[in-house]
Amino acid sequence: MLTKGEKAVVIAEVIINSNVKNLNKTFDYIIPTTLEGKVAVGSRIFVPFGNKKSLEEGFVVGIKETSQYLSKLKEIAEVQDKVYLSEDKIKLAKWMAYRYFCNISDCIKLMLPPGTTTKIVANRVNEKKQNFVYLTATEEQIEQDIENKKLKSDKQIRALRFLLNNNCEILSIDLQMFADVTNAVIKTLEKNGYIEIVEKEVERNPFIHKVIDSSSKLNLTDEQKSAYDAVEEAIDDCMNSEFLLFGVTGSGKTEVYLQLIEKVLNIGKTSVMLVPEISLTPQTVDRFIARFGQDKIAILHSKLSVGERYDQWYKIKNGEAKIVIGARSAIFAPISDLGLIIIDEEHDSSYKSEMIPRYNVKDVSRYLAKEYNVPIVFGSATPDMDTFYKVQQGEIELLELTKRANNAELPTINIVDMKQELANGNRSSISMKLYENIKENLSNKKQTILFLNRRGYSTFILCRDCGYVAKCKHCNIALTYHIKENKLKCHYCGYEEIPSGYCPECKSKNIKYSGSGTQKLEEEINKIFPSAKTIRMDVDTVTKKNSHEDILNKFRNENIDILIGTQMVVKGHHFPNVTLVGVIFADGSLNIDDYRANERTFQILTQVAGRAGRGQDKGNVIIQTYNPDNLSIEYSKEQNYRLFYNTEIIIRKQLKYPPFCDIILIGFSSENEKNVIESARFMYMSLKNKIINEKLQIILYKPVPAPIDKIKNKIRWRIIIKCKFNNEIIEALNTSLKDLNSKKLKDVKTIIDLNPTNMM
Repeated sequence: MLTKGEKAVVIAEVIINSNVKNLNKTFDYIIPTTLEGKVAVGSRIFVPFGNKKSLEEGFVVGIKETSQYLSKLKEIAEVQDKVYLSEDKIKLAKWMAYRYFCNISDCIKLMLPPGTTTKIVANRVNEKKQNFVYLTATEEQIEQDIENKKLKSDKQIRALRFLLNNNCEILSIDLQMFADVTNAVIKTLEKNGYIEIVEKEVERNPFIHKVIDSSSKLNLTDEQKSAYDAVEEAIDDCMNSEFLLFGVTGSGKTEVYLQLIEKVLNIGKTSVMLVPEISLTPQTVDRFIARFGQDKIAILHSKLSVGERYDQWYKIKNGEAKIVIGARSAIFAPISDLGLIIIDEEHDSSYKSEMIPRYNVKDVSRYLAKEYNVPIVFGSATPDMDTFYKVQQGEIELLELTKRANNAELPTINIVDMKQELANGNRSSISMKLYENIKENLSNKKQTILFLNRRGYSTFILCRDCGYVAKCKHCNIALTYHIKENKLKCHYCGYEEIPSGYCPECKSKNIKYSGSGTQKLEEEINKIFPSAKTIRMDVDTVTKKNSHEDILNKFRNENIDILIGTQMVVKGHHFPNVTLVGVIFADGSLNIDDYRANERTFQILTQVAGRAGRGQDKGNVIIQTYNPDNLSIEYSKEQNYRLFYNTEIIIRKQLKYPPFCDIILIGFSSENEKNVIESARFMYMSLKNKIINEKLQIILYKPVPAPIDKIKNKIRWRIIIKCKFNNEIIEALNTSLKDLNSKKLKDVKTIIDLNPTNMM
């Protein structure tokens, strides 16, 4: 152990909680004798840093006895009592920072309890504590004191008799309510020795109002049993294996998940079940609670209150919850005995973060599965092409479910050419075929889902005289009209304005509200079918807590005839009485600047079609399109994933797109256009020189403005790279990024995104 003067010292390696690039390294600090035994790997601490007067927060990532800077080292000033981070989580954070070109502190914050990462410490979430009342006096003593007039107050007597009659612990506020007394009365009883008030931690339980009947496991079909057996063997042998549960919509993948999790539960380990959408979570949770009860389950997603998420996090950390269900961030739950990872609807783009750190949950899952020697199960009816390619290469084992549960038939799918509808004089969003089918469905007391992946009323407003389109003042994007609020809104930055009713350019009142969103569709359906009970589910209607669950429950309980929605209504939902699904505009995802446009179109159409006919009655799906000959639309009609895959994979190979290479997007943004362009060009030349000098296998494209070249007043440029991602590429990018940062071009934000989901 080194000494400073005559005194032995212990050194902590600290990561400063900062997103500044040059601070993405460890700093050495002395652990003072006053904090010995309190500072450990994983501790959150406060330290003096640089010339700042205030203390900076940091995380201890290592303890050592040596430092080359010993004479200059400062001491740790404060330490939080709790140790949040395990060494495994710190290792994961370092791996993520290296792979995703971000600071270690950004990754560490993903692994901390929810509500504890805000800079203002006073605003951080803590345990919820409440006062409980316990009776300490005997019934005999109380009655004697009443008789002797020692107890004269009616209110005091009433509170004591309530406690005697109920003989249990009770919250102080509940006692006040039920006994009709004030807090002062309770305090007096405590002072006089009749009761004891104890402050105790209480759990903020998101399931508290759920009343769900228990369920038993179902008999597996031969296909389900075969899939179960394959994964069970990997669980028993502690094998780091990957499986794709490739099942048609409604084939019973969830039952396989439930029985695999039961297996893991029986051996005393924890399972993680990831679902892509918040709206899907309640249904999944309900099925799991019915099977396993509330106590063993923890749920993590953003629609819970911060306090609820905090308590659920600690429920996992303390080992009380053995089943973790949640969206993307649930993969960072504090699990020490991981036994299985399941990623349901694995094709979903929400598993890739678009915020720093820009991680892919599949990559993180693979890292964890390897560390713990556990299997991963990917589940989907329309697998990601990268995943299915790995199946073809023998890297992932295929488990196939070809039939729907209970032998239900796949729906009949019809494609309607909307160009022909226009030619026939129909200018409605609803084709004649869809109209007739909705009408028939209503008469048969069956339910309908209408899918339109555009929220709002109109997608843009246009001046018919001069061609002016209303655009956001801060983003180069058309504003969407929302009729309920009578506002034009930007779905990128949140800017709003009230339409004036005339063109600001030419003052014409010849304004056209063009395109249809879910609001307009809802209005149209209400006019056509006024007696039908209709409800809309999109981002605008699920702003309140549990609002998405309320809508789904109304529909599931058959209180609603027609459900109109965006992607929220597409994935994973099981509504037995839905026999008709209408896709209003199937072309929306085809017209985006993204190599996955065909894949996403096929996935969306197949998934939404899969909501129909999951009960006893055969389903019917009507897909409205202006491109009926598009292969993605044709193959979705056939529900033939392999046919789509075999066609699309040839195109991907020819154009050198994933899975045959990786795509790296380098984005630059700033309000200063000159600095953005200079940064992009500098980065391009730096990488070009590295390709030549280091013989890197990279296809480097010249810097260009992004497809949406302004968002939130910031000019946006990008560079696209195609390569096989490896450590050599990482080093080249990091070196070029470091060189760019040294130029100190003011206010330019640079991001590096590996295989981005959003190319815009």
